[in-house]
Amino acid sequence: MPDTDAYLREQTVAERQRLADLLTGRTRDEWGTPSLCAGWTVREVVAHLTMPFRLSPPRFLLGLVGAGFSFHRFADRAARADTARMSDADLLAALRDNVEHPWRPPGGGPAGALSHDVIHGLDITEPLGLAPAPPERIATVVRHATPKSLAYFGVDLDGRQLRATDADLTIGSGTEVLLPAKDILLTITGRRPLPD
Repeated sequence: MPDTDAYLREQTVAERQRLADLLTGRTRDEWGTPSLCAGWTVREVVAHLTMPFRLSPPRFLLGLVGAGFSFHRFADRAARADTARMSDADLLAALRDNVEHPWRPPGGGPAGALSHDVIHGLDITEPLGLAPAPPERIATVVRHATPKSLAYFGVDLDGRQLRATDADLTIGSGTEVLLPAKDILLTITGRRPLPD
């Protein structure tokens, strides 16, 4: 199926629902598991995932100004503040109640929303040993990666072509390396080292 806006939106809703279902019934210790986002537990990642649903544009701008216009600093402060005042059940409800929320990151469009949820979904599912997003959903995210988005993560494929073993996906050029789609996404987002 072509990656139309409607398809990207459908995949985003499905990913949010999948994550809400996977997080239902998790223990407090599981919520406290270190995620793939450095310095954040699963709890902070869910707070970050749901922040756009709970934060008005004026409050977002005020928080960004207060963080010296550093989005990373603002996001970290917000995630920590949210987890201090919200229970795990509150965070899960914020996710489940907003699976169809129309949020899109500024300049990212529907592909950006899907990328945000799938990448942070892996930040949660990998350390908990839970199933990742379906390979084709992950491949859709990678197909929409731009040179700017790849540069954001600071990963240079350095003469390697990563080819998925479970989806129609190839990125980079050079020596072919075969990996599952999820490992390709984890690599290009700096969550895993480049394979030898």
